[in-house]
Amino acid sequence: MNGFIFLNSAEAAQSNPWGTAAMFGFWILIFAAMYFILIRPQRKKQKEEDAMRSSIEIGDDVTTIGGIVGKVISMREDDETFVLETGTDKTRIRFKKWAVSSVDTPEKQPKKEETEKKGLFGRKKKAEDTEEKDDQG
Repeated sequence: MNGFIFLNSAEAAQSNPWGTAAMFGFWILIFAAMYFILIRPQRKKQKEEDAMRSSIEIGDDVTTIGGIVGKVISMREDDETFVLETGTDKTRIRFKKWAVSSVDTPEKQPKKEETEKKGLFGRKKKAEDTEEKDDQG
């Protein structure tokens, strides 16, 4: 049993000082990657949704999270609610602004230029490329 040498933690740390630093660097790199892959895009999307919901005006056509489609006929700024008129019988329902899924008013829709097809890495495809694929397909 005396033939084996066991290092205690202090001796192990002294023998390889870069091992601890590399371990911390690895974990910092993992957390940075998680931030840029998961957290940052989610926050950006949340800000866009908040801006869309705060820009709702009377007369806008909206769709709720539950799938109810109608026109905004009145709003209350104090409690963040609005009244939605839907159906042929002009049913009126009060909703919270956070329940809006999308604003369907044509003026507030993204322009056609913004919704063009994009290729790999978000680059816009050339018109020639898309025409060639349409001819082939």
